[in-house]
Amino acid sequence: MKVKDLMSTDVWTVSPDDKVDRVFFLFNFENIRHMPVVEKGKLVGIISDRDLKKVLGPVKKFLERADGSTVSISARKVRTIMKRGLITIGPEQRAADAAAIMAKRKIGALPVVSKEKLIGIVTATDILKAFVKMMNDIETVVGKH
Repeated sequence: MKVKDLMSTDVWTVSPDDKVDRVFFLFNFENIRHMPVVEKGKLVGIISDRDLKKVLGPVKKFLERADGSTVSISARKVRTIMKRGLITIGPEQRAADAAAIMAKRKIGALPVVSKEKLIGIVTATDILKAFVKMMNDIETVVGKH
């Protein structure tokens, strides 16, 4: 099984100059935990939900608007919290290699890059889903004999 078989290709990205608020809203409303940071078409960093929690702290400070909606009052930019020095993987590499890298580095996602362009992301959840499917398939085959 290859990375391209597991990766998500519909990837939300942000720019280093976006405000942290944008990341907060995307994480919460799009149900994602890792977001690549792209500048001028080039992958320059990544932000995880844990990075964001470190910045926002345990008590989130919000500003309530007259209409009842709330917004975070953080004016920080993505570039101040993104992780640089990324570890990436190619779409043709083995899924097992992606899993090994994530386990060794204790990271939850790897941006998938081809010809220096971001084409997807593979997460620990993607790897776990593939593992569960593979184990179920093996048990089905073994159980029939």
